[in-house]
Amino acid sequence: MKPVWVIILGWILLVPRVGTAWRGPPEEASFYYGTFPPGFSWGVGSSAYQTEGAWDEDGKGPSIWDAFTHGRKEQVLGGDTADTACDSYYKVQEDIALLKELQVSHYRFSLSWPRLLPTGVRAEQVNKRGIKFYSDFIDALLKSNITPVVTLHHWDLPQMLQVTYGGWQNVSMTRYFSDYADLCFEVFGDRVKHWLTFSDPRTMVEKGYETGLHAPGLRLQGTGLYVAAHHIIKAHAQAWHSYNNTWRSKQHGLVGISLNCDWGEPVDIDNPDDIEAAERYLQFCLGWFANPIYAGDYPQVMKDQIGTKSAEQGLEMSRLPTFSLQEKSYLKGTSDFLGLGHFTTRYITQRKYPSHQGPSYQNDRDLVELVDPNWPEMGSPWLYSVPWGFRRLLNFAQTQYGDPPIYVTESGAPQKLHCTQFCDEWRIQYLKGYINEMLKAIKDGVDIKGYTSWSLLDKFEWEKGYADKYGLYYVEFNVRNKPRYPKASVQYYKEIITASGFPNPQEVESWRLKALETCSINNQMLATEPLLRHMHVASEIVVPTVCALSILTAALMLTLLLRRRG
Repeated sequence: MKPVWVIILGWILLVPRVGTAWRGPPEEASFYYGTFPPGFSWGVGSSAYQTEGAWDEDGKGPSIWDAFTHGRKEQVLGGDTADTACDSYYKVQEDIALLKELQVSHYRFSLSWPRLLPTGVRAEQVNKRGIKFYSDFIDALLKSNITPVVTLHHWDLPQMLQVTYGGWQNVSMTRYFSDYADLCFEVFGDRVKHWLTFSDPRTMVEKGYETGLHAPGLRLQGTGLYVAAHHIIKAHAQAWHSYNNTWRSKQHGLVGISLNCDWGEPVDIDNPDDIEAAERYLQFCLGWFANPIYAGDYPQVMKDQIGTKSAEQGLEMSRLPTFSLQEKSYLKGTSDFLGLGHFTTRYITQRKYPSHQGPSYQNDRDLVELVDPNWPEMGSPWLYSVPWGFRRLLNFAQTQYGDPPIYVTESGAPQKLHCTQFCDEWRIQYLKGYINEMLKAIKDGVDIKGYTSWSLLDKFEWEKGYADKYGLYYVEFNVRNKPRYPKASVQYYKEIITASGFPNPQEVESWRLKALETCSINNQMLATEPLLRHMHVASEIVVPTVCALSILTAALMLTLLLRRRG
């Protein structure tokens, strides 16, 4: 029997009819106890704009996100900015202490392009203080036996490149990005051996150039995102070739890209239309960037879909740009590993959108995304915990792109509404389920080298401001020095890292209980913080006042005594 579709809060929920059993993946239902291969790398991640703060200090230039949050406060929840964010620019040693506490092997972070090149153009100005900051940070990580995994561009394009050239709508960005990447390879490459050119470029172009929800806030529907993506793919390839030709023989590092994608499962696995729609979903999501890098061109289904829609809309050429034969050859093979970010899963069914509705990325795909209301809901309305989808995506990437080495570069869940501050048991379940499915994928034969939990800290979450909290560590943003406190998931993730997997049911359950014990203690500590702060403030006022009064009283008494003697 067919399921019923119910629309709730803008998402379409897939509800089975009464009397029908929901189709589940029986082969993936059981938990697998075992360990990860030797040398598997465990880490956490963050990005410069979301955590650093110091937005205009020490020679840093403005980014498109500085301009966006300052000029369009209504676009960000609460009118928030990342001007100070987590103050990580000034709290390097404190944050490294957290990494050491977690016992991670690597830390994924991004460089701020406008902190290094204030105008975005290397020939115009290089900020030596920015170079020193990141150089010292990399040295501090290595001193603590933590491997730096460095993202060159995580959405914070220098504002001057946007104003002067139109940002990623202009092909000249490929040259400026290549110059910037070359600078980073030159000054940090002797110590950094794992590079990511871009982080989740699909979201960057879709929200930045299609919906306008992200910086630079453009709504060029059905065109802008494809043009921006085209230039980003070229920029990635140019940076990879620069490293390959100039730096690899000296530095022996690896260059890849981080691509985010949810898994798309057909609603009806016996319906060819749904199967094709699910394939389209994955190609428009992951294949859009991965296929040019691994095969030299866009997925055929994207070219067909967008080409047909463009013709029906009266356009002489497809809205999807094309690569020349020379460019295809230049692009193919420009990744030493695949960085894969993953958060959740969708059920997919076909829906034809008439071309006369106008061009848009959503209409080009001819599909609908659905969720099962029985899936555990996380802290954000788009994110549900569906661990089995992770295993399927990893296997898809392996077969689709020729068995590349895969680093999971992002995976996590935000704070659940109304949950206890530090007792994030639902995040523990998320980590347990998703990491276990990754372990099963390795057992399937997928070459997975490492896992990065997203993220180290609660931080600025783009249009959501500070409402969504992905951090393993809670940040008290209302206090001037922004103290960090570990959530229960810190203890649990640390146990997974130490064991490098899941030894047995009893031990894994003991991890959960131990983690929940520590979080209740931390909750009590946080509850006393306001009282301690008030006492500190009071003492700062009272003690100097009492001292001053004592001095005045002593002076007065001395004056009276001297007068009597006189």
